[in-house]
Amino acid sequence: MCESEVVTVGMSVPHFELETYEPAQGEFGKRSLADLKAKGHWTILVFYPADFTFVCPTELADVAEKYDALKRLGAEVIAVSTDTKFAHLAWRNSEKLLAGVQYPMGSDPTGQVSRLFGVYDAASGLAYRGTFVISPAGLLVSAEVNFYNVGRNADELVRKMEANAYLAKHPEEACPAKWKQGAKTLKPGRELVGRVYEALHG
Repeated sequence: MCESEVVTVGMSVPHFELETYEPAQGEFGKRSLADLKAKGHWTILVFYPADFTFVCPTELADVAEKYDALKRLGAEVIAVSTDTKFAHLAWRNSEKLLAGVQYPMGSDPTGQVSRLFGVYDAASGLAYRGTFVISPAGLLVSAEVNFYNVGRNADELVRKMEANAYLAKHPEEACPAKWKQGAKTLKPGRELVGRVYEALHG
């Protein structure tokens, strides 16, 4: 993949590595897609504009509340901004909203990983609010990008992760709108054409 290319849904994600601040251990570390794939993990990247800003801590706190649920689904979450790992440490330990954040905070000061996912804003040097779900095989299966002023909802992230984890085990099925664990799925085929209502309500 050329440096200028952006990975999109359905594509294999090329290798990347991030330096991190690891709040759970209070240490610095590194996370790579290769290591996460080797462990059979799903990878969730949560890009955000910057440390010490306003909407960002509300988003990271929201994801923190759902972190255990996402881990139970086999996923690792990495929050990513173009700040340094040192700024991550200082922000995590000073902003009370982030007290519950235990997932890694990735540092992308050159914007290389942000560019890979198409969320880098060259005019500001910051990343837009992008959420990306990568399968254990390294396939990008979900992408959401918001502008700076609109925060995301971690409930929807969990719902999408539940659906993707389910479909990984049931590839012949599909999840309809608003699907949640335990709800009916669809089995695409000739018999379903024009009869989706009956399949869901029968």
